[in-house]
Amino acid sequence: MSELEKAFRKFAMYGDTAATGNDMTGKNFSKMLKDCGVMDGKGVTSTDVDIVFNKVKTKGARTINFAEFQQAVKELCGKRFKGKSPEEALQAVYALMEGKEPANVGVTKTTTAGGVDRLTDTSKYTGSHKERFDESGKGKGLAGREDLTDSSGYVGAYKGSGTYDKKH
Repeated sequence: MSELEKAFRKFAMYGDTAATGNDMTGKNFSKMLKDCGVMDGKGVTSTDVDIVFNKVKTKGARTINFAEFQQAVKELCGKRFKGKSPEEALQAVYALMEGKEPANVGVTKTTTAGGVDRLTDTSKYTGSHKERFDESGKGKGLAGREDLTDSSGYVGAYKGSGTYDKKH
């Protein structure tokens, strides 16, 4: 198996767990040409790629095999390398593709802190939940969860509580 065929199989299986690697979808064909630098936005655009893909695939099919892939690359190489002979242009495109793998640029990264760590970080708590923990993050238990009633007989904010017996 050639380096080009290995690259074809890697891109054919990219993003599809059920793919065998023998057939490539239009999306993966476009991704391969973009990742390998064949589709440059000037000489070869995404529209050109889609047109060539639909031209080489069999009618009614959604995928292309390796032989159809080679035909599509032959049609695109002249646009990518203008001024070179068709054989030189084809070899230049093959050189761009050989040994390449699908790139994962721009893929969302997972957070480094675990979900539980973020959810149980008491320094990020707000509102009434903040009242349940002291500065160190240790829970206050029952005292942090409910308003304890003062049964001393004095009004809540009275500053002179406990002074009645001293005066009389």
